[in-house]
Amino acid sequence: MRVVIQRVSEASVTIDHKVNGQIKFGLLVLVGIEDADNTDDIDWLCNKIVNLRIFNDENGVMNCSVKDIDGSILLVSQFTLHASTKKGNRPSYIKASKPAIAIPLYESFKQRLADELGKPIETGIFGADMKVALLNDGPVTILIDSKNKE
Repeated sequence: MRVVIQRVSEASVTIDHKVNGQIKFGLLVLVGIEDADNTDDIDWLCNKIVNLRIFNDENGVMNCSVKDIDGSILLVSQFTLHASTKKGNRPSYIKASKPAIAIPLYESFKQRLADELGKPIETGIFGADMKVALLNDGPVTILIDSKNKE
């Protein structure tokens, strides 16, 4: 699984001109799923995301997690995170899982993320044409790949 995590002052996802999910202060998490992903990837990433210390403490130091600040999470599926640009100029998405594999993993990821955060999270709709709006705070943007635990 690959995620792009953005610390935001606000974020929303709109589908067919209707807001499907929105948050104020917290994290926008874009997630891409590949066939090799499993519950170990979900567990590791969800724990990492909710405990990632990228929010300022009282001294202005990034020392607090989204959980610490009682922030929110907006989760959006994004198969293009597995784009391969190795050959040519047209990205290949061959590594991105097809819906039959990706949807159950996405649903598990969504539930586990809510469990780890201790409250419901906002979401887009898997596979929908979504318009994502955000106000990146910082900016702080972090990429994590569960297959490359650095």
